[in-house]
Amino acid sequence: MIDAGLVALLVFVAVLLLVFAVKSLGSSLAQRYQDTFMSSARANLFDMFLFIEPRQLFWINIATLVLVPLFARILFGSWVLGILLSIVLAVLPRFAYKYLHTKRRRKFVHQLPDALNMVAVSMQSGTSISAAIEFMVEESSAPISQEFSLFLREQRLGVDFNNALDHMLTRMPEAEFQLVVAGMQISRDVGGNLAEVLLRLSDTLRRKIEMEGKIDALTSQGKLQGIVMTLLPVFIGLVLLHMEPESMGRIFTEPLGWASIALIVLMLTCGYMAIRKIVSIDV
Repeated sequence: MIDAGLVALLVFVAVLLLVFAVKSLGSSLAQRYQDTFMSSARANLFDMFLFIEPRQLFWINIATLVLVPLFARILFGSWVLGILLSIVLAVLPRFAYKYLHTKRRRKFVHQLPDALNMVAVSMQSGTSISAAIEFMVEESSAPISQEFSLFLREQRLGVDFNNALDHMLTRMPEAEFQLVVAGMQISRDVGGNLAEVLLRLSDTLRRKIEMEGKIDALTSQGKLQGIVMTLLPVFIGLVLLHMEPESMGRIFTEPLGWASIALIVLMLTCGYMAIRKIVSIDV
């Protein structure tokens, strides 16, 4: 018969090894999450010319992930809801970066017609393309002033004109700017009146932006309806939770309620994406 003390010793050693293994794995996953978060934040913030320390954002993110489940437990009495909110907050930075990038690129495109017109007028007055772009940078606001300022810095460091344009197109991968880059490169390589080309591009882009604005105005009602129809069930659920806390509270504390929440979120997401797809018209 095995001695009880030996069994206890073996159990203690096994538990100790398990604790060290879990601690090592947790440290590795935490370090990997920190490295991924900070590298992504650093790259995205640099592309948007936002000079914020990524480490501060990381600790804010960690504090949010820890505090949200506690508040959910205190307010709604459910850890599951807090965990779901933490998962949403964990993936939220990626969508936030994408939204900010898209918004910045669209603002850049809307600034292009006036910027090209300024460059063309300066060139018609006898200045060089570099001097005309430098004047435009001084008179314009971000983000177009930031991007063309970086373009001028690359040229001063010896980067070829076409290569500097390609680098800027990589940072601003918009179809409208691709047309501008192609026009400038062809006119510079083949020859021709670059100022006239820029004026025509400015007029074309301005007409395209006006058309997009009219389409956005016509489809704004459908977009608003999609938002209202998506948020309406959530609002009704909150009202019922306030009126009948005992009955509605079970949806946060029972497995069937958790499955219902997951199904509701899935159906609302699919419905919102379908409405957005219907009212989204590409020019």
